[in-house]
Amino acid sequence: MDNATQTTAANSSAFSFISKGWREVRDSADADLQLMKDRANSFKNLAASFDREIENLIHSAAPSFSVPAIRQSSEIDFMKKLQPKISEFRRVYSAPEISRKVMEKWGPRAKIGIDLSRIRSAIVAEVQETEEEDMDGIVEYNKVRKGRRAMFREEGQFGDWEPIRALKTRLREFEKKNSSVEIFGGFKNSEFVEKVKSSLEVPPLDVPELLAYLVRQSGPLLDQLGVRKDLCDKIVEGLCSKRKNQLVLRSLAGGEPPTVDNDKTNDELDLRIASVLQSTGHCYEGGFWTDFMKHDDSDGKRNVAIVTTASLPWMTGTAVNPLFRAAYLAKSAKQNVTLLVPWLCRSDQELVYPSNLTFSSPEEQENYIRNWLEERIGFKADFKISFYPGKFSKERRSIIPAGDTSQFISSKEADIAILEEPEHLNWYHHGKRWTDKFNHVVGIVHTNYLEYIKREKNGALQAFFVKHINNWVTRAYCHKVLRLSAATQDLPKSVICNVHGVNPKFLKIGEKVAEERELGQQAFSKGAYFLGKMVWAKGYKELIDLLAKHKDDLDGFKLDVYGNGEDAHEVQSTAKRLDLNLNFLKGRDHADDSLHGYKVFINPSVSDVLCTATAEALAMGKFVVCADHPSNEFFRSFPNCLTYKTSEDFVAKVKEALANEPQPLSPEQRYNLSWEAATQRFVEYSELDRVLNNEHNGAKLRRSNGKLIAKSVSMPSLSEMVDGGLAFTHYCLTGNEFLRLCTGAIPGTRDYDKQHCKDLHLLPPQVENPIYGCLLSPEDI
Repeated sequence: MDNATQTTAANSSAFSFISKGWREVRDSADADLQLMKDRANSFKNLAASFDREIENLIHSAAPSFSVPAIRQSSEIDFMKKLQPKISEFRRVYSAPEISRKVMEKWGPRAKIGIDLSRIRSAIVAEVQETEEEDMDGIVEYNKVRKGRRAMFREEGQFGDWEPIRALKTRLREFEKKNSSVEIFGGFKNSEFVEKVKSSLEVPPLDVPELLAYLVRQSGPLLDQLGVRKDLCDKIVEGLCSKRKNQLVLRSLAGGEPPTVDNDKTNDELDLRIASVLQSTGHCYEGGFWTDFMKHDDSDGKRNVAIVTTASLPWMTGTAVNPLFRAAYLAKSAKQNVTLLVPWLCRSDQELVYPSNLTFSSPEEQENYIRNWLEERIGFKADFKISFYPGKFSKERRSIIPAGDTSQFISSKEADIAILEEPEHLNWYHHGKRWTDKFNHVVGIVHTNYLEYIKREKNGALQAFFVKHINNWVTRAYCHKVLRLSAATQDLPKSVICNVHGVNPKFLKIGEKVAEERELGQQAFSKGAYFLGKMVWAKGYKELIDLLAKHKDDLDGFKLDVYGNGEDAHEVQSTAKRLDLNLNFLKGRDHADDSLHGYKVFINPSVSDVLCTATAEALAMGKFVVCADHPSNEFFRSFPNCLTYKTSEDFVAKVKEALANEPQPLSPEQRYNLSWEAATQRFVEYSELDRVLNNEHNGAKLRRSNGKLIAKSVSMPSLSEMVDGGLAFTHYCLTGNEFLRLCTGAIPGTRDYDKQHCKDLHLLPPQVENPIYGCLLSPEDI
């Protein structure tokens, strides 16, 4: 039994050993067959690659290279004669019979040698013929005469084939014998480069065009360095004119009329840059500091936020005009409008608001603002009113924002921002960059701060610094700046346009006066008056100087003066000391019934940017006597506006106005004074119409060569990068409390205080913007 078991086990072991041996033999045979197939395919690929290399070498030879003609032609002829033989060699040795024979005879340890005698003989014969024709020709191929056998090793690797190595050696000798200057000198000056450029659909940018674009984008920076804008424009035009001349010469040489348009150099340069970028497929996603937001148009409307520096009941231009702008923008119902106004604590309200009027909550003040507005516009304005923390500065007589004003507009509604007095809002702004948070930021300049500052002690020096700070902040935080008149400083990205209208109530008063005059009634029963905040800078100094100088010429002339202000006592004392015929009365609303009977409004102020009282007087059909000043440029087209240049001229205009009757306003003149016309001008000059209409996602479409070219507003710009750097620097400087105090900031305005938190129901700034590692007191939570 045991013997039978042992025999069975031995048989099983023998059978297992035989089976294992057979599997190993079969696997080895399969591996050898696969290796032979791979080697055969490698040989076919080698022959094909050699054929392609020869063809590429023949086609790459161009007559534009400045090499000797005889040597070049002999080399090309040699390669052309060699090509058929190589092709025949590849065809024969890549035939299926060759692969089958190799697979039959090639063992795992075998070596194969391929007879290259025929191809070697052909090469040697061609070399000999070439040497007879040109002794300086291709000599290096003599090495081929010795011949070699191409051997395939067992591992399946192979070295460079002898003809290929000979060709590579010949190419290296060719490069040594002909320097790069000799070869490419003719290439550079040949027509090859021009043919390549002309074959492109959009020609590449030339060096002058690149320099012109760099100069134009650096315009604001050069302006800061004292280089005038007109000089930069001349440089750009000179650089671009070179390309224009080239295009003209080409078109004339081809018998075609010139296609160069000399209308606008900047537009042509923009179109060139945009077309080249589009042809390359380049897509710019933004600069180092940009952070483009997406507006929420779930309700089909865009969001417009109007941020201003004052609020009713303070009757100042930056409180009244933004309020009307919000109402008339919201009237079109094409966009959601939010008006953001400053909230003052009770102690500051008592200093600012007239008649001791104060508010205990933002809701109470909002009701007052809405009631005042609806009484004057005659319709219900559908817009939102929000508040941000502010503090009143007695020295500057203005409200300074406390904390980051931009945070009071949610990111969901951050789409379009209108900054009323952008320089004022951003002097001490320490927070999110407006142009990063909003898609489009428009600044409207209301006040000529330089004129006010020059009247102070060391005014010239202060005005110098304020001028450059205004340039800095408006450039860093605005996409577009609107100046109401040329009386303001020239700011970056700015245009001049009056985007203010008058209260509709004044236009109704003017219509009533015209009707009374048509009926033969006397519309005006009083003489002349002046109305304005009683501070020296609001025209009181100019008024007293004129009346004192021509006291005898204006004998019997009486002027009523309405106004309240910080300089009221000093102004009245000066007038009394000079014995001027002035009657001082309390300030009141210009639409008050007691003012309707005056025929002449006198305004000698030269510090205003655009006097609202002047526009209101014209709307009521009165004469206006004002200085010949840029702030009054908009009013010169009205026949009832009488401007003077000298003090003697002032006397003459006053007498003319008192002796005559004003002309009724035409319908066109009334419309130009209205808020409807002002809103239309604002939408046009601020480019708000383009933004609201989503023109190609913020791109301008231009036609070139029958194609629409899109110039993206996010095209890479040196100016945008500089603006981002200026904004970052300003953020760092305004974060230092010591520097803020040195430049006149109110202490503690980098963040809002506890009283603001209580009034506006805000989280403490330490919680809103935590500084990790700092402990909060129980009062701060």
